[in-house]
Parts: sequence; structure tokens; C-alpha cells
Amino acid sequence: MLSDRNLFVVFWLMVLLTVPSCDSFFKEEFEQVPLARVGNAYLYKNEVELAIPTVMSSADSAAFITDYINRWASKELLLTRSKINLPDETLNEFDRLVADYRAELYTRAYVDELTRQMNDSAVTTKELLKFYNAQKENFKLNEKIYQLRFIGLPPTFLNPDLVEDRMKRFEQEDARYLDSISVHFKKAHFNDSIWVSASQLMMEIPPLNYKNQDSYLKKSKFFEIKDSTGVYFGRVMASMDVNDQAPFTYVIPDLKEIILNRRRLDYVRQIEADILSEATKKNEFENYQEKQE
Repeated sequence: MLSDRNLFVVFWLMVLLTVPSCDSFFKEEFEQVPLARVGNAYLYKNEVELAIPTVMSSADSAAFITDYINRWASKELLLTRSKINLPDETLNEFDRLVADYRAELYTRAYVDELTRQMNDSAVTTKELLKFYNAQKENFKLNEKIYQLRFIGLPPTFLNPDLVEDRMKRFEQEDARYLDSISVHFKKAHFNDSIWVSASQLMMEIPPLNYKNQDSYLKKSKFFEIKDSTGVYFGRVMASMDVNDQAPFTYVIPDLKEIILNRRRLDYVRQIEADILSEATKKNEFENYQEKQE
């Protein structure tokens, strides 16, 4: 009769004999299942599964997989033949371009991450003005811009004449009144100190276009323009033409972007200089040409 200890040993021996080894278990779990082969290149099941759209019937899925395999095989066969038939000079040049592009992707991603951590996105008005005054000639308008106020009323608005009178007069009391009922307007723009481009204005006032803008958008003139969607009332306070020097307030977003881009460029150059300096000190980088000179 077997002792308890011997029974215990026999039990685990039977378990080990019936359960696959750890090695075979992990191989089954992680082993990639090939779906197709072209020469020494394999297309694996998990690669195709990642490409299958989430919403697809089993029949469509099978057709998708077949098409995917055929397209993959065609590319691999063409690649193989291109490597055989193209001149070595061409292949070497392509290999160099691929290597350069790969390095560019890695370094660009790394530099972008470093610049995101720069935390230097504040630009003062003094900086903006200094840059603007130094570069005035480079800021020319490529379309007309306007300072104006306007409102848009829906066709169902009950008393458009009252709103028109208030817009024409536009004293403090009129401005307060119009602002108080502006929730009933389709559009409302009362800040006539802001410059607005012609293209943006045409998006806000659909009946307005490049053919009729000069008829309606005249300085100090009150305009009324309508279509099936409603009526628009407004007055132009000032305008500037194409090729005029852009006013400072209008180009502030562009100025800020230019200054920030220059900061990023300077920051990247400093990073490159620091990396070279550190590598030289650690003897990780040597410039043999400089030594020869």
C-alpha cells in the first residue's frame, strides 16, 4: 500500500504527464499563425486581424481576408522582383532614403516631445509690437478687412423695423437693448473695433459675396441685405484693401505663432549643441575632420 507521501508524488506525476509543458504552453499561446508566405516573408493571422473593420459579417470578413492576403502577396512579389531587377545604385539610394526617413521620424518625435515640455508659450504685447514694427513691410493684406457691427434676424422675427432703427442709431441705450434681445437673433456682432476678413464675413452673412461686397460694405454706410434665410442689418466703420499694411491687432495671432516658432527653433538648436557637447566630453563623438585640420 502506498503511503500518503507516495500518493502525493504519484498524483503530481500524473498531472505533469497530462498537462503540456510550460515551454509548449507558452509556445501555443504566443506562437504566430502564418496565413501566407512569399519566399522568406510571412503574413501572420494577428496582422490581418488588426486590419479587419470592426463591423463586418463573417462572409465579408472572409472575403476581406482573402483580398488582404492577395494584395500582400502581390506587394511582396513585386518587392522581390524589384530587388532583383533594379540596379544596385538605385537600391542603395532607396535604402539610404529609407534609413534617413526612419531616423527623421524618430528624431522629430523626440524633438517634438522636448518642445512640448518647453513651457514657454507666453508672448508679451511688447514682444509682439517690437516684431511687428521691425517687419511691417512683410504684413500685407491678401483680402479686404472690415470693422463693422451687424445682426442677422430670422424670417419669423416679429419687429425687424424696431431693430433696424436701433442699429442705425446705436447709442448706449440702443446697444443695451439690442444686447438684451440678442438671443433671438441669428447672428450678432457689436464689437466694431475688431477687424474681420471678407471671407469670414461672408460665412457669417450668407447673402454677401465677392460680387456684391463693394455695394454693401462701404464706410459709414448702413446696409440691409436679405435672402430666404433672413435679413441682415449693419454698418461699416472702417475698411482696408488688398496689399494694405495689415493692422497690428489683426495680425496678432500670426505674430505670436512666428515668435513661438522661432523660440522652438532656437530651443532645438540649443538641444543639438548640448547633445554634441556632452557626447564630445564623454568621448561618444569625435570629428576626425577637425582633428586633421
